[in-house]
Amino acid sequence: MASGTKGAKGTLYRGREGMWSWVAQRVTGVLVFFFLFAHVLDTALVRVSPNTYNKVIETYKNPIVNLLEVGLVGAVMFHAFNGLRIIAIDFWSKGPKYQRQMLWGVVGLWAVLMIGFLQPMMQHTLHEWFGW
Repeated sequence: MASGTKGAKGTLYRGREGMWSWVAQRVTGVLVFFFLFAHVLDTALVRVSPNTYNKVIETYKNPIVNLLEVGLVGAVMFHAFNGLRIIAIDFWSKGPKYQRQMLWGVVGLWAVLMIGFLQPMMQHTLHEWFGW
């Protein structure tokens, strides 16, 4: 590895919030892509074999898949809000100056919406696991 390529605390990234935002945007984009790919495949089953489709959909009604759905919603929301932030950085003349503040706004909005979303979305899982 070339001298000077390692940043603070042993990571390869020299950036601060901006670099982690860049990484999170790519990771959430890939996760959403793979979900959409799987969704298209399982939905296509309805034309091939409605019985198989029903069996696949029935497997989705378990608490583990519910946790994955919560993660999917979190990924989609972060990806969307951060994408809007990136658009603002690219097309607003003051965007680069305020990119860090906008990121913390994205994270705050994401956290507030996820907290509000968790109880209704996790209701089935909480009932299955804890009887709540």
